[in-house]
Formats: sequence, C-alpha cells, structure tokens
Amino acid sequence: MLLRIRSKEGMNRVQIEGVETFRDLAQKVAELLKIQDISTVAMGKDPNPSTAAALSQLADKTINEAGLKHGDIVYVSYVEPQEPQHDLVNNDSAEIRPNNVKQDEVDDFLEKQRGLIDRKKDPKFCRHGANAMCDYCMPLEPYDATYLEENKIKHMSFHAYLRQINAAQQSKNVAASSNSVPPLEEQNFRVKVPCSGGHAPWPEGICTKCQPSAITLQRQTYRMVDHIEFSSASLIESFLNYWRSSGSQRFGYLYGRYEPYLEVPLGIKAVVEAIYEPPQEDHSDGIKLTLPWEEEAKVNQAAEACGLVQVGMIFSDLIDDGTGNGSVVAKRHVDSYFLSSLECVFAAEMQRRHPNLSKQSVSGKYSSKFITCVISGDIEGNIDVKAYQVSDTLTALQEAEIIEPSRKPSVMRVKDSIPHERYVPEVFYKFKNEYNVVVKQPAKPTFPVEYLLVNVTNGFPHNPSPLFNAESTFPVENREGLSHQNVSALSKCINSAHTPDQLKKVLSDFHVLCYIQSTDTFSPEEFKQLCQLVTNTDENLDELNHMNGWNTLQMVLKEAEENARANSQTTGPSSASGSAAAAPVSCRHCTFTNPPGIESCEMCGLPLSG
Repeated sequence: MLLRIRSKEGMNRVQIEGVETFRDLAQKVAELLKIQDISTVAMGKDPNPSTAAALSQLADKTINEAGLKHGDIVYVSYVEPQEPQHDLVNNDSAEIRPNNVKQDEVDDFLEKQRGLIDRKKDPKFCRHGANAMCDYCMPLEPYDATYLEENKIKHMSFHAYLRQINAAQQSKNVAASSNSVPPLEEQNFRVKVPCSGGHAPWPEGICTKCQPSAITLQRQTYRMVDHIEFSSASLIESFLNYWRSSGSQRFGYLYGRYEPYLEVPLGIKAVVEAIYEPPQEDHSDGIKLTLPWEEEAKVNQAAEACGLVQVGMIFSDLIDDGTGNGSVVAKRHVDSYFLSSLECVFAAEMQRRHPNLSKQSVSGKYSSKFITCVISGDIEGNIDVKAYQVSDTLTALQEAEIIEPSRKPSVMRVKDSIPHERYVPEVFYKFKNEYNVVVKQPAKPTFPVEYLLVNVTNGFPHNPSPLFNAESTFPVENREGLSHQNVSALSKCINSAHTPDQLKKVLSDFHVLCYIQSTDTFSPEEFKQLCQLVTNTDENLDELNHMNGWNTLQMVLKEAEENARANSQTTGPSSASGSAAAAPVSCRHCTFTNPPGIESCEMCGLPLSG
C-alpha cells in the first residue's frame, strides 16, 4: 500500500506492505527525510504532536493492526540534531565562523583592517572645521560604486565584496544578531540528490524541488586576486627563451605568495617568484599536458620550504609575423577572443583543484585564487602578458557538466539534456542591442566567453627584490632538445662559485633547489633548512658544511666529475665531433633531413636541436 507522510518537510509518499511494522516504516521515513536519530521519530493520525506516539511504543506493531489503509496520512515529527559547534571570532562585530579553516595569512590580515577609503576635505562643499566631517569628506566603503568607477576598477576586491554582502544582510536585519552564519555559499547547478519530493532519486525521477533553477549569466563583480606581480623581468624572459630557440609553445606553473595590494581597497596581489615547467609535449600551435604530473608533490614541497605556494599558471601563444624585427601576430583582441572556450574550461578545472579556504563560507572554501596568464601578441605586434580568472559561475557550470568548449574559440557551448542521464537547466545571458536596450537571450546552443572572464592586472615592481637569483645559468627543467638538467650541470654551477657569496647566489635558484631535492641526498628537515639559508639575505652558509645532505651531495658531484673526466679521456673529442658532424640532422619541427654542419633547418628555418 501507499501511505502519505506529512512532516515539516511537506507531503511525501512511502510504499509499504500491511504486514510490515512501524519500525520498518520509520526506517523508510528516516531515509527519505534524512533523519539521523530514528529514536526521536513520533507518529500520529492527526496534526497535533501531543497525540503522536513515540516509535518505542509502535515499533513492533504492524500497519494492518493500526488500521491504516492505502492512501491514509501519517503525521510524523522528529528532533533535528544540534548545529555543529563554531569558533567565536571577534572582529568589528562578533561573528560565528566554521572551525578548522586555515585561511591564507593575507585573508586574516585584511579581515582585521578598517577598509574605509579616506577622503580629504572638499574645498567647494565642506563648510566645517578641520576636525569635523560631512557627507562630502567622510570615508567611503571599499565597495563604493562611484569610487570604483572613477578609478576604473572593473572588479572590486574579494574582501570589499565580503563587506558589501555583510552590509546588505545587516540592512535587511538578516544578521541582526551577533551570531550570524557565514554569508558565502558556493554555486551548485547539479540536481539535488536525495530529494524530499517523494519520488525516486535522480536519474530515475526529478521535480521542481531538486532540479536547478534557470541560470542568468552576468559579469562577476569581484575578483579573488586583484594584481599579479612578477618579481623580476628575467622570469618572463627565461620563459620566452624556449619559444625563441625552438618555435614551440610553453607551459609553466607560477609559484609565489599573496600580499595586500594597496592600489585597490582591501586588495590582494600574487607575487610570482618562480616558474616551474612540468613535463609537456609542446608544438608550434599548442601544448599537451599530463595531469597530474609525477613530481608535482615534490615541487610543491620545495616551494613550501621557500615560503611559496602555487598561485597560477602561464602559457605562451606566439606566432612570429615573419618581418624579422621580433614582432608577433596579434591573435587575441576585442574582435576575436582573449581566452578561448577550451582555455576557459581548463582554467575552471585548475581553479576547482586549487580552492580558496575561507572562514566566511558555509563549506569552509569559496572560489579560488588561481590565476591564468597568457603570453601573446598585442594589436601592435609586441609580446604582452595578460592575466585572467574565470568566474565562479563557470566553475559551477563545469562541475555540473553543463558546458563544453566550442570549435569557435570565442563562444562556449551549452550541452543538451539527456533523459535519465543529464539535466541541463535553462541558461540565459543579457546584452544591450543596437537600440541600447538590455535584452535577455537564451544561451543555447552557445554564448560568448566574455561573460565568464575576470580581468586581473599584472606588472613588475618599481624596485625589484627577487627571492631567487635572476642570472642563474642552471638549465630549466623538461626542455626537450635544449640543455638538460643533470649532475654534471649542477656540478658545473656549484664549482663556478669560489666564495660563499657566489655559492649562495648559485644555490638561490628555484630550479637548482628542485633538482637538489630530486637527488634525495637531503632529509626533509635539512632541505627546508637549506632553502631558508639561501633565500634569507641575512643568513650565511656556515651551517651548510654541518649538514649530512650537503656532504653527501658533494660526494655525488665529485664522483660525477671523475666519471665525466674518465669518459672524455677514453672517447676522443675529434672522433666524437667528427661522427656527429658527418651525420645528417633531422629537424624536430618539420622532420626535414638536413645535411651535416648547419645550425638552422633549410626547410622551415628554425634552429636544429640535434
């Protein structure tokens, strides 16, 4: 028979046999309504809870014995569990926030700041004394729309956005009490499972309670990171050298730290100190990556020992225009695209893998600080760096498998719904038509990727003070066809240092430190101590000789030198060079076989890599 269950969740239906007991009925109701403690369930034939009988009184009684028939209503009440405990954090006003959330230090710092924008006394409108204040000179909130527009700030900072939504809550008396819940909740466009609608769970059934609402795309008003600062120009130059030498594109991860950004109210900037290039298959028109890559955990540990984290990624998209003056083709501009739909989806996936921990979120995490940088040509043919994030809406759309890249890079495609497999809600976007009227347009089958982008400014410091040596000669990792990292290259770099200061300069290189870690000669504690010695300008290297790892590394380098010296003596340089010079050389770019003794390919003109 079918019984109707009335509770504070509404009306539901339960299928049960007459010979089953009320304990069986309570278990089915508990699964349906997500009741954690079944012993608190009480049931009755009328809405008055005082007449309801506890489960302990009805447990062994059958449905038939109670005289229930098909279609009867059973009124159910139960006790909900108490909310989990929270930490009480005193700020401008006391707020309750989730436990065990370790935010970035910059977030803890900005939460404690006053955040107001100070204004000077207006000579035209202010009629008061120096110690007074009026509407024309009182400080502004960090999210003030007029200030943001006047200073051409397209997206307010994340902490300004937090102040804005907290102020909106207080104005509506939603957070009138001091014990308010965290205001942030991540977007979710998936079908809600399970559903309290009384039907079979998705994909067998769906109703208005569990299906996601229609989505209207709009520009994100805030950004998690306001500026990305490369600690020195040599970072970009070193990264570009691979394209200049091979003609192939390149990908790298950005390692740095987060700091307050004073140019924007309550702003955050990512300071990039190193670029690590993972294993990749690079071509002149794209890059192929394997994710995750094997050494990622070790590289992240090396970065952590230096006080750094993974803050973003960077890739090149460059085509020489053939003029010979170093200019490149302008591919990305307002009339084409800035990030392709495929790149947007990849950026959304990377942001999802690097969530931002926040005490202001119900789940303890919200959005991401991960940044995507592109090196390409501008409209004047110069090589330029652009930085972006994708919106939180795109990340949610990607998680719900609602969108997919299009063949046309400037548009994103909305997938079709598949019965009992994939539910795609209605998606819309707004724009101004030729009559300057805002129009709401369906996003199916495609919509412009501009609705998903968040611009991030970038630049270099006025007084560079990079953490690592900007003039290192140690090879960059995973550069196929060019110089390779090995023990001999490390030995050559270290032996070139004749003073402690020179040695510290050689070791102050992120690529050197990562390679040293890969040799497993240092224990984790000693490696962390090594990183602190070479990155701290006030430290000297006196403690280096007392480390077992350093002594072991020196023995490895010495043995490698002796082996290299022995090999050079047994193998004559004349015969080796002669055989290499006599062999034809195949170009790794166009596969054309070139005659021996030339440096550039006769077919495509690119450098030969051997």
